[in-house]
Amino acid sequence: MFQRHIETAIDIMAPPERVWSILTDFPAYPSWNPFIVSAYGKAAAGAWLEVHIQPPGKRALMFRPTVLVAEPDRELRWRGRLLVPGLFDGEHFFRIEDRSGTVHFIQGETFSGLLVGLVRGTLNATRTGLEAMNAALKERAERSRA
Repeated sequence: MFQRHIETAIDIMAPPERVWSILTDFPAYPSWNPFIVSAYGKAAAGAWLEVHIQPPGKRALMFRPTVLVAEPDRELRWRGRLLVPGLFDGEHFFRIEDRSGTVHFIQGETFSGLLVGLVRGTLNATRTGLEAMNAALKERAERSRA
């Protein structure tokens, strides 16, 4: 089985609660998120989501992942699959590390399956998209600082 891992990080001058609130406010994504341009569903373990992503320079994609972890103020993780398990699976994660009033935000994706070796260009675009989302999240969280 092939596997690729992408991980990005950014420091955000905001408390974990604010970052979590923005991250899980799916209806607001179209107004600020340049990568995950819309998302529907509930951030709860076992829930299904509908997620629309727009990797830079690539066509938009829609998938329906299952939420694996939804630990408020700490971690959100979901897994999506293409057709059948093992063909092309993606596990997306957001981790919020509390650093005494600021956050170290880590976002990434682990791709696995038989088709992973065929999508190298998409993986590079995904990294760029994650970085753009991180920057937009930082701006939104810091701007709404009370």
